[in-house]
Formats: sequence, structure tokens, C-alpha cells
Amino acid sequence: MESIPAARAEAAGFPAAALSDDALLGGRVRLWQPRSGFRATSDAVFLAAAVPARSGQRVLELGCGTGAAFLCLAARVPGLALAAVELQRDYAELARANAARNAVAAEVHAADLADLPPPLRRGFDHVIANPPFHAAGDGTPAADTGREAALREATPVSVWLAVAARRLVPGGTLTLIHAADRLPDVLAALPATLGSVAVLPLAARADRPAGRVLLRARKGGRAPFRLLAPLVLHAGAAHVDDRADDHTPAARAVLREGAAISAIG
Repeated sequence: MESIPAARAEAAGFPAAALSDDALLGGRVRLWQPRSGFRATSDAVFLAAAVPARSGQRVLELGCGTGAAFLCLAARVPGLALAAVELQRDYAELARANAARNAVAAEVHAADLADLPPPLRRGFDHVIANPPFHAAGDGTPAADTGREAALREATPVSVWLAVAARRLVPGGTLTLIHAADRLPDVLAALPATLGSVAVLPLAARADRPAGRVLLRARKGGRAPFRLLAPLVLHAGAAHVDDRADDHTPAARAVLREGAAISAIG
């Protein structure tokens, strides 16, 4: 375990003792995160696995948090030109620290995605995003302000999608992960310039409704909408042993080995 330098942690607004040292992709990605606050989950890993990026292409992440998704993508696809924007300054600083720790070159800006700084107003081959799942006014606010900002929608998903569409080059792709119950909102808000939409449901178990969806859309795409068979994450009817890994082989390949999700095309 490596401790974040105290000066770097304090510059990010976190006492060094308030950060945990976590691993993703079986240890291929190391991540400093707040112990209490917004913490990256497997959503970031699945998002990264669904991006059809190739070495040399340009990728922009909207709302990068501490950098988990773009770092997992960089671990799978070397040689990307990575850029990201994060509204919360302390999280943006942690994303920069995490990028440096993982020897990943990434341009991270602390800014509102609805008003991107000039360096990000250029064309990208891919835009990725994990917008807040909860609509404004829905549910009980989180006690931690950083977690609340990451989980509850302040900027409408329509703005996220419009920004992504503007930043994509023709033929570029948007890849987004969201709560399954928000899929109607996402589809209704998709700009007309984004087509060839494919949706991959993520289901915890074979007999459970999907809790998450991965959505891919292409700028200028004209292919018919596709609703794909779910990717099932866990084997068996229920979790029975905390010491055992009950992920399905397909989910384990993504989470532990950094495999791409090929089902989404």
C-alpha cells in the first residue's frame, strides 16, 4: 500500500488519513479515494470496458470523479489521448494524482461540464460518462456533500448528452452507464445527431431485473436501435459466501482481467 503524499492530499482538500488506497482490475489500477464520500464502484469498470477505443484516439470523460473509469480504459488501451472534466475541485485533484500514480497522461480540468474550458472544446473520438443516477429531489440527500453531488442530478441528463454530442467528431461514440430506471429519460433526451443506439442491461443475477444499463450511441449513426441480452454479473440465485467470488466468467473477465465488453458491438 502506498500513501498519498500529505501535501498532495491537503491540496486536494482531503487529509491524507481520510483517503483509502484501493485496487481495480486485479491491481492493475491503484486508486486513492475518500473513505467517506463518493467512491468508485464496478460501474466505472464496466463503463471503461464498453468503450470501443483504439490506441491513438482521443477520449473525453464527463464527470470523472477520482479517475477510475479513464484509468481502467487506459489500462486496457494504451496510447490514448485522455481528457476529463470534474465539477468538484478536490475530486479533480485526486484524479490528477491517481493518473500520475498509474503513469497515465491525462488532462483533467475542474469545471462545469455545461461550460467546458477552451482546451476541451475540441473534437473527440469517444466521450464517456457516468452521470448521477438520482433525479433532483428524489430520495434522501447523502450526508457527505461530495457523495451527494456525485449521486444526485444537478445538471439534467439532457445537458450531459448535448455536451457529449457537440464534442464528438463525426462517427465518434458516446458510452454511458446509468440506472436502468432512468433509461427512458436518457433515450428521450438523446440529441438527433446521435444514432445507432445499443443498450446492454447489467443484471445482478439471471432472475433479477437489470439495475444498470450501458448505452452506446454514434454521432451520425443510422443503424436501428438494439436492446441486447443482459450481461449477468453473478452466478447462482443468491450470494452465500463473502469469501467466494461468485461473479460469472464474463463479469470476472471485465472486473479482474480488464477484458472489453464485446456484446455491445
